[in-house]
Amino acid sequence: MQIVHVISDLPHPANQTVGFVPTMGGFHEGHLSLMRTAKAECGFVVASLFVNPTQFGAGEDFERYPRNLERDAEMAQAAGVDILFAPTTDEMYPRRGTTIHVPAVTTLWEGASRPGHFEGVATIVCKLFNVVRPNVAYFGLKDLQQCLVISRMTADLNLPVTVSLQPTVRESDGLALSSRNMYLTESERAIAPELQRQLISSALALKDNNLSSEEVEVQLRHAKSSLEAVGFRVDYFELIDLSSTHSTHSAKEGSALIAAAYLGKTRLIDNIIL
Repeated sequence: MQIVHVISDLPHPANQTVGFVPTMGGFHEGHLSLMRTAKAECGFVVASLFVNPTQFGAGEDFERYPRNLERDAEMAQAAGVDILFAPTTDEMYPRRGTTIHVPAVTTLWEGASRPGHFEGVATIVCKLFNVVRPNVAYFGLKDLQQCLVISRMTADLNLPVTVSLQPTVRESDGLALSSRNMYLTESERAIAPELQRQLISSALALKDNNLSSEEVEVQLRHAKSSLEAVGFRVDYFELIDLSSTHSTHSAKEGSALIAAAYLGKTRLIDNIIL
């Protein structure tokens, strides 16, 4: 595996399908699963490792976000990555100028809780697509709204990249894998899987039951209360339509339950697509 730090040093292999896995590092099995899938489907794999400052808001964890290039490089190589692109901030942002705003799907939920976040995500992903020039890019569905934003941006800008969305990888107790899980204390880690359990419970309660709008709201409020009772501070727990990201009271194909909640100082997100 080759580690590349400079855009001009990135190779662009001819006559090969290039799979791309953009990351911020702190590799775990979720990242590695994407890399292995890319290797199996494309043959030549580029992964990026860049902690993107423009998607972090004031008071967020940019400074303490996990960074260990040597560890991550070893894991990427074992997963079959051919090129690990690990640029500096100055390499990716020689100046702070043009940004990309994806309307509608960035307004609510993560967009409302983290102003400017998705503009930073869309801008860096578009830049990475342009410098890596992949055929297929792989993203995990744990970050569901991010997946919707990137898919919309890619379609709207006619970018020549296929966006492949892959299932969330979880711990044995159901907690969605995330680089931020390392922030959890031992007691918080024991509580954390309750987020997925409430999503599953709500999905089962809503699915195929023809509930009224009022009954759907009661179920969502019950889930929030149950999470708060065990120590979460709930940001949102909602049923949304995937095409618009707006709230819906119709639990059908094309909808999803999404949740974000704090345990201590750690913000966890998860979802279930119905």
